Amino acid sequence: MHDASASERSTDLHYPVIVVGGGQAGLAMSYCLKERGIDHLIFEKHRLGEAWRSKRWDSFCLVTPNWQCQLPGFDYYGNDPHGFMAKEEIVQYLEAYARSFNPPLREGILVSNLRADDSGAFAIKTSRGDYFADQVVVATGGYHVETIPRIAERFPPTVKQLHSAEYRNPGTLPAGEVLVIGSGQSGCQIAEDLHLAGRQVHLCVGGAPRTARRYRGKDVVVWLHQMGYYNMPVNEHPLKERVRAKANHYVTGRDGGRDIDLRKFALEGMKLYGRLQDVRGNVLRFADDLKQNLDQSDSVAESIKTTIDKYIEANQLVAPLEPRYQPLWEPTNPSLELDYVEAKISVIIWSVGFRTDYSWIEIPIFDGKGYPSHRRGVTSVPGVYFIGLPWQYTWGSGRFSGVAQDARFLADCIEGRHSDSMPKTGKLLNQLALGS
Repeated sequence: MHDASASERSTDLHYPVIVVGGGQAGLAMSYCLKERGIDHLIFEKHRLGEAWRSKRWDSFCLVTPNWQCQLPGFDYYGNDPHGFMAKEEIVQYLEAYARSFNPPLREGILVSNLRADDSGAFAIKTSRGDYFADQVVVATGGYHVETIPRIAERFPPTVKQLHSAEYRNPGTLPAGEVLVIGSGQSGCQIAEDLHLAGRQVHLCVGGAPRTARRYRGKDVVVWLHQMGYYNMPVNEHPLKERVRAKANHYVTGRDGGRDIDLRKFALEGMKLYGRLQDVRGNVLRFADDLKQNLDQSDSVAESIKTTIDKYIEANQLVAPLEPRYQPLWEPTNPSLELDYVEAKISVIIWSVGFRTDYSWIEIPIFDGKGYPSHRRGVTSVPGVYFIGLPWQYTWGSGRFSGVAQDARFLADCIEGRHSDSMPKTGKLLNQLALGS
């Protein structure tokens, strides 16, 4: 297939900007483009906010308070700012946001290829035909393909296996005990969901950190927000870009918000193990690192409290004192092997994350690990941008709290290139249309 020249193209299929992805990042980008009078389209392969609809379990809720939902032009408007929106409420919030400014969203359109064409524009192949754009924003996030390691092949078909993104509720699983592998946010919350429903849970505990829900009179998120942690640029973080690969702290907003304490679950009957290392026949073999992982998780939570203490003292704030955490349970002689047949484990839930898939982008903008090379979402190829990536610029970038800042920055970059590329007549007409 040859590249269509500018003269061959229908102007109906050529846009100044095309945004790929219709989640909160794509909508935020659209709002800022529309605010600047820049014509654009958004392509979403499913529905608006599809990941929130179909990749979350039934009891899912935000782990950050509602007041942190600060999409551009649309701060949280409900009556529970310190609560945590459930899955359905998140979708309703996004739908209300879209209604508030009527973005040019095209749902049910898959983008299968993005490349530069001979004219310097970008060709976008979709399930509805080919489109062209002067600039493109990739707003597909950083979690594309569910990761299930190949060790899963060692289990027979009689054991149901699913990724955390496929889990819905305890009632959808067959009878029997459940093994959850991975103790990040999803793994811990799913383990809790099953535990509260009375299911016997076995949890493989990894190195994910945790945080307390509240400390010294406030939600920990409030303290971190006041201290500027959500606005810290990635280049100022001690780990620099390496922080992008770090797991998020586990905590929950369920039932008004609380800690997730795996030691408490163990006292109540949940079975905890170290990392899964091997499967030999019916026998699971675990690393002898359960105590280390639990201690390290607690250490992170306590270090956050120490930082809060120092902030309170330095600023002479009045805040109630609170005793520090004391471990409720210790893993003395933890099990390093388990016969999953004898334990009657019928289900395995893999909660080991996702990987990115940018194979549809044929533009040289990726590093050796396939991650887009960018500075604040601006790539080395003029006119190609990313938004909604974890730690794209700040900790808030991949969240409702920080995407507005990124969208406004990128919209300014796009506007600069758009203005420079417009013929003088086009600039004048655009100014007249905007009333300037």
